Amino acid sequence: MELNVLLRKSPVTWLRSVIIEKTLTVPVRKSIQLLTVVRSLGIADSLDDHERSKLAIFNQLCFFQLLTGTILPLFALMERGHLAMDHLLLACLPASVSLIVLVLNARKKYESAFYAYFLLYPLFICIVYLNRVDLGIELYFVLCGILSVFFLQNTGKMVFAISFSMISYFALFLVRRQSEFPPQPIDNTVYLLNEILGIVYIFYALFLIMRENAGYQFRLLQKNRNLHEKNLEIERQQNVIAEKAILLEEQHAEMQELDKLKNKLFSIVSHDLKAPMFALRNLFQQLGAQGVSGKELQELVPSIVNDLNYSTALVENLLEWAKSQMESSGVYPKHLELNRIIDETVELLMPQIRNKQITLVRRVDTALYAFADENMVRLVIRNILSNAIKFTPEKGEIIVGANDMFTSVEIYIKDSGKGISREEMQKINKSIFYSTHGTKNESGTGLGLMLCKEFLHKNESRLLIESEPGCGSTFSFALKSSWSDE
Repeated sequence: MELNVLLRKSPVTWLRSVIIEKTLTVPVRKSIQLLTVVRSLGIADSLDDHERSKLAIFNQLCFFQLLTGTILPLFALMERGHLAMDHLLLACLPASVSLIVLVLNARKKYESAFYAYFLLYPLFICIVYLNRVDLGIELYFVLCGILSVFFLQNTGKMVFAISFSMISYFALFLVRRQSEFPPQPIDNTVYLLNEILGIVYIFYALFLIMRENAGYQFRLLQKNRNLHEKNLEIERQQNVIAEKAILLEEQHAEMQELDKLKNKLFSIVSHDLKAPMFALRNLFQQLGAQGVSGKELQELVPSIVNDLNYSTALVENLLEWAKSQMESSGVYPKHLELNRIIDETVELLMPQIRNKQITLVRRVDTALYAFADENMVRLVIRNILSNAIKFTPEKGEIIVGANDMFTSVEIYIKDSGKGISREEMQKINKSIFYSTHGTKNESGTGLGLMLCKEFLHKNESRLLIESEPGCGSTFSFALKSSWSDE
């Protein structure tokens, strides 16, 4: 495996590989490559990052023990010139354990490798010393105990490995003290190097373990941070979904209400609008077929005019309602001369006022200006005044007034009609679709007040109603003054 491929994990490791290739000699680069290959023995995709790091450390320590366990006895053989073959084999016996472990790890038999190391290594050291060969590797018992704490996950196995290593060490110590012929070093230099290397391996193993634990904790913190961020993102998405679900429910409820209103409007159109049209048709058919005297025609005119007034108001309200429901329909406020709008609306409805002999009183301040949508304001005033005419008895009184309130302009229409009951007032406040007949049996659709409330809301106002049954009603609203807008 190429070195630059093995180290290709980040820009830092890539730069380090480039420096190694450019600055180090070939033997050193080969040694690093060999160590990299040894550390990667047995690493599989099924292992997580922590298990891979632990396996790499275990392979590295076993590799170092294999090297020192074979090189140092060969060094003693070369130094002394003669060394019994049985002593040489005994000296290399602990190193064979490291070789067995590396082979087992390479074949992905991790559990067998751990058993081999923590059972055979202390056992083979005891065999070496019992055969009176002192290699100076007593500290390897301590190394086995330290490594068992890090590598063995099962608590029982870990306690057994530590106990077996320590018992072996103390048993060997007692045997050495009581033996008449204690083990002798095969070579003083090898003995000293093994003692030094034992200390080095212990501290090196502690360093690797500490570094791996720190890295593992850092990776856990990073994963927890990432998990926390993902949870926050999921929570935000859930909140968005919940908000959208609520919005969908509201839209569904609104659609249901609009559907009910649509059905009601269709019912009105099919019944109330059809009736006056049929009456006119029948009248003209009768005129064409047999003729009608002037007196009879004069008697029919008020009824026909009443039906036509109702039909005209109905059609206009229907058109305005349809327009208000269109997404492209907006509010177009401008400076309005309220005196002119009120006068024109009164003149438009004057035939109905005269028909019921109603006294109309104007109490409008001169030069009143507002800032609102003109068509909407006209419809609101016309509907309120039409309702006042409808529910005011003959020879009653209607007051149309407007007052300058500095920052706003108040418009009110007061009638002396039959008033509004508490039940009817609740329906109006809840925007429930309903209608009642006037004092001369005038029909209504119930759509007018709904449009008034909707249009006033779009112009930043609201409809106020004061009424008592039998005492008349007062409808009022306020518009933003044209001067306050400037």
